[in-house]
Amino acid sequence: MHYGYRVAAIFLLGFFIDCINIFMSAIALPSIAAQMSVATESISWMANSYILGLTLIVPLSGWLASRFGTRQTIVASMLIFSIAALGCARADSFSTLVAWRFIQGAGGGLLIPVGQALTFNLFQGRQRAAISTLIMCVALIAPALSPLLGGMLVDVLSWRWIFYCNIPFSLLAALLAAIWIRPQAMERTRADITGIILVCGTLGTLLRSLSLFSEQHAVPQAALWLGVSLLLGWGYLRHYRRQSTAILDLSLLRNPQLNLSIAVYYAVPGVFTGVNLLNIFYLQQVLHFSAGHTGSFMLLYGVGALAAMLVAGRIYYRAGAPRLFTCGMLLHSGGIVLLSLVSDTSSSGILCAAYLLMGIGGGIAANCAQTTALIELNEQQMSGGSTLWNINRQLTFSLGTALFTLLLAVLSRYFPGELAWHLAFIIAAVSGLLPLWLIYQRRFHKEIQ
Repeated sequence: MHYGYRVAAIFLLGFFIDCINIFMSAIALPSIAAQMSVATESISWMANSYILGLTLIVPLSGWLASRFGTRQTIVASMLIFSIAALGCARADSFSTLVAWRFIQGAGGGLLIPVGQALTFNLFQGRQRAAISTLIMCVALIAPALSPLLGGMLVDVLSWRWIFYCNIPFSLLAALLAAIWIRPQAMERTRADITGIILVCGTLGTLLRSLSLFSEQHAVPQAALWLGVSLLLGWGYLRHYRRQSTAILDLSLLRNPQLNLSIAVYYAVPGVFTGVNLLNIFYLQQVLHFSAGHTGSFMLLYGVGALAAMLVAGRIYYRAGAPRLFTCGMLLHSGGIVLLSLVSDTSSSGILCAAYLLMGIGGGIAANCAQTTALIELNEQQMSGGSTLWNINRQLTFSLGTALFTLLLAVLSRYFPGELAWHLAFIIAAVSGLLPLWLIYQRRFHKEIQ
C-alpha cells in the first residue's frame, strides 16, 4: 500500500474511533444514570468531560508532535485512549467515570489534528479533495451506526461494553502507527499554556454553573461558578491582547463568514446534540423504548445527512450559502418540532420522519458551515482560523448538552410529565432558527448600500 494511504488509513481509523465515542456513549447514558444513581442533569458530564479533554489537547497537539515526533504522538494518543477506555469500563463510581472520560478525550484528541495535518501534506489537488470526502463520510457513518450498535451492546451485555469494544480498534491504530508512520523532523512551536488554561477553565466553570442551575437548592453555587467563568474569560481577553501567539485569535471573529458559520454550528449540530440526548432519555425513561430501538433512528439521520451533504456540496456555488443555510435550518427545526408530537410507542413513524428531516437539514447546514467558515481566510490566517473552528466544533457539543439538560430541568418544575419534554423540543426548534436573523440582516445591509 502507498505510504500516503497507510497514513490516511490510520488517521481515518482514529477519527472514526473518536466520533463513535461521542455518539455511542450517549445511548448508554440512561443505563449509567440508573446504575450509578445520577440525576439526568448531571449525567451529561460524562459527555462533557470527554469533549473538554479533547478541546484541551487540540491546541497542544502541534507542539507535542514537534517536540516528540508525529509517530510517537499518534502512538501515545491511541495507547492513552485504550487505557482510559479500560478505566471507563471498570469505573465503580460516576466521578471516576468522568475522570477517565476526560483522559480518553485527551488521548483521542491528540490524533485528530496531527493525523489530519500529516495526511493532507501527503496529498494534493483532487487526491486531497477525495480524502476530505472520506473524512466527511466517516463523520456521518459514525453517528448513524454507533447509537444502534451501542444500544444493542447495552441491551444484550451492559453499558461497560460500550468502552470495552473500543480497545481492540485503538490498539490496532497504535500498532499500525508504530509500524507504518515514518519518523520525520518538525519545526518546534511554542504552546500558549496560559491561554489553554484560561480557555478550558472558562468552559469548565461555565458548564459546571449550568449543571448547578438545574438543581433547585444550588443557585448560589451556580452563580459563583458563573462568576468564576466570567472572570476567567475576562482574564483570557487580557492575555490575548498581550500575547501575539495566543491560543485563540479572536480577531478572526470579525470575518463575517466565520462568525456566521460558528453561529449556524451552534444552532444545528450543537442544538441537535442536546435534543438527541433529551430524546434518548425521553424514549427510554418515559416511553420505555429499548436502547437498540432508540439508537436505530440515527440510521435515518445518517442517510438523510449523507444525501444532503453530497447534494449541498455540488450546488454550493450555484445556490449560495444564505439559501443553503436557510433551507438547512428550517428542515432541521421542522424535524425537532415533530419530536414534540411523539407521545407513545406507536409514534415510530413520526420519529422516523423527525430524524430524517433533522439529518437532511443538519447535513445541508453543517456542510455549508464547514465550507463557508474558512473560505475567505488567507494563508497566514488559515492556521488560527482552523484552530478556532475545530475548538468551536467541540464547544457546540458541550454547550448544547448542558443548555438543554438545564432547560428540561427548569421546565419540569413548572409543567407536568411529558409536557415539559415537548416544550423543550419546541424551544430547541425555535433556537435553531436564530442565525436566520444574521443572514437576512446582512443581506438587508448589502441591499441598501
